Amino acid sequence: MQKAFRIIIFLAVILTSTALLAQPGPPSGPPCGGPFGPACPIDGGVSILIAAGLAYGGKKSYDMARKKS
Repeated sequence: MQKAFRIIIFLAVILTSTALLAQPGPPSGPPCGGPFGPACPIDGGVSILIAAGLAYGGKKSYDMARKKS
């Protein structure tokens, strides 16, 4: 019984893994329009990360300055 269960699980993993490899091909054309099309918007996430980095660095420098005095 244990061997049959292992064989069934093994076959299920093999059969589902081959089905999961079916992915669509690469998109046609460059992302965000053509060579002279609209630019990709990257400002939203980048500005949030920069603000978070500045806040984290400011807190670290404040804590270090407070610890020295």
